Amino acid sequence: MYINKAMVYGNLTRDPEARVLPSGGQVCSFSIATNRVYKKADGSKQEQAEFHNIVVFGRQAETCAQYLKKGSAAYVEGRLQTRSWDKDGQKQYRTEIVAERVQFGPRGAGAGSGGYERAESPTIDASEAPQRAPKEDAIEYPEEDINPEDIPF
Repeated sequence: MYINKAMVYGNLTRDPEARVLPSGGQVCSFSIATNRVYKKADGSKQEQAEFHNIVVFGRQAETCAQYLKKGSAAYVEGRLQTRSWDKDGQKQYRTEIVAERVQFGPRGAGAGSGGYERAESPTIDASEAPQRAPKEDAIEYPEEDINPEDIPF
């Protein structure tokens, strides 16, 4: 059995580029930077960055192009693939991760958040909170605390 699996979590180094294939399918490409911190033999800390090229297809490509921006955090699972082509008589290679799953990271008020900022929400006392009518299929949870010793397992 052979395994070709790549998992990376990092920040986008550029805005995603969305394109439409001749077949009509969507494709989105972007790059993610990951870093690792390690100690050198002399005891000093060293930081090393790696850059990963990501390609996403289909509906997920549209979603990535819409919501991800430079600096956004993302978790990508996929497979490694190396493409080659000739450019000016020289063979060119590009290794990329063909994403099967992309999960967006937290969106903060920092750089690269796409202009999204967290608004301070005022604290509301429970007596001031609006009362909602319960849904017919909603689960009603008990209001008293549950004692772990009462659980049969």
